[in-house]
Amino acid sequence: MLKRSLLVLLGVFCLHTSQAQLLNKLKKLNQSKTTTTTTNPLSSITETDAASAIKEALANGVSAGIQKLNKTDGFFGSELYKMLLPDDAVKIGNTLRQLGMGKLVDNAILQINRSAEKAMGFAAPIFVDAIKQMTLTDALNLVKGGNTSATEYFKSKTTDKLKAAFAPVIKGSLDSTMATKYYGDLITSYNKLPTTFNKVNPDLQDFVTTRAVNALFDQIGKEEMNIRANPVARTTDILKKVFGAK
Repeated sequence: MLKRSLLVLLGVFCLHTSQAQLLNKLKKLNQSKTTTTTTNPLSSITETDAASAIKEALANGVSAGIQKLNKTDGFFGSELYKMLLPDDAVKIGNTLRQLGMGKLVDNAILQINRSAEKAMGFAAPIFVDAIKQMTLTDALNLVKGGNTSATEYFKSKTTDKLKAAFAPVIKGSLDSTMATKYYGDLITSYNKLPTTFNKVNPDLQDFVTTRAVNALFDQIGKEEMNIRANPVARTTDILKKVFGAK
């Protein structure tokens, strides 16, 4: 009888031991699965994925910026982007206003902004070509970077080339909107004043080109921030895959 009781107790002990071992194994397995599940999805994003998403985000920014700026009052009606006179010409404008020629100044400012608005309609292929030429280098770092890291990278790498390509478009727009004439009349009127000893003629084309390019980069940056922060703005699979990774 005693022998049978000992055998039963031994069996119970072995059963509990086996169950404990099994539970430990299950616990370890579950921990392993948990670790696998919580692995950062960014590790699965390839350099090609990152580059595609970055380029698409930038292209979306260009498109959104052009849509906002390439219209009547896109620049002139904007508190943020409205162009006044170049810094070197501010004194000219103030002097002519004091002499009752404010209308001449206002016409020049209006047409300068109209030229930028019109030129934006030709910006897309110039900017898109520049985006396509971006290499895969640093693509993953840009994805992991700050809210506008891709825009800032793009801006630092392409601004001079973009300005050079965009300048003829700006010139044509300045000429067609009569901005060149109005601005020329403003400068000529000032230079004819007997009190004007230092003749000036600020580079209007470079001024408008720089401001127009900067305005578009600002819009690109805003779109990038939106895509990074707002899931609804990720309208394609690649944007969802890359910018949705945490």
